[in-house]
Amino acid sequence: MKRVITYGTFDLLHYGHINLLRQAKALGDYLIVVCSTDEFNWNEKHKHCYFTYEQRKTLLEAIRYVDLVIPEVNWEQKRTDVREYHIDIFTIGDDWKGKFDFLKEEGVEVIYLSRTPEISSTQIKNTLESETDFI
Repeated sequence: MKRVITYGTFDLLHYGHINLLRQAKALGDYLIVVCSTDEFNWNEKHKHCYFTYEQRKTLLEAIRYVDLVIPEVNWEQKRTDVREYHIDIFTIGDDWKGKFDFLKEEGVEVIYLSRTPEISSTQIKNTLESETDFI
């Protein structure tokens, strides 16, 4: 069985996320999604999420491509996760290209997937913010 892992915040879940998860699942048999916790998002990424970690986890678990959702609590856990879950392929959006090549040292194939160019959570938040300015 080929095990795949990917990471993200997955706030304001949209079809770009679904595309990424579909592509990730197509790489193997079992997909683990590591979803950033609220604390990690705030303390390390300086991002406030619209949905809580538990809500985002529930949404991810409802997607047919996802086999398991676990929390991301720090940047360093990637190396530990690939060992603990016997990962064959690490994948993430190509906006991170080159940043996780160090995982190849763990015997993991690293694949950067193309993002859906016309959509992002940041874009959604900015659009919603600018629309509320007119109200």
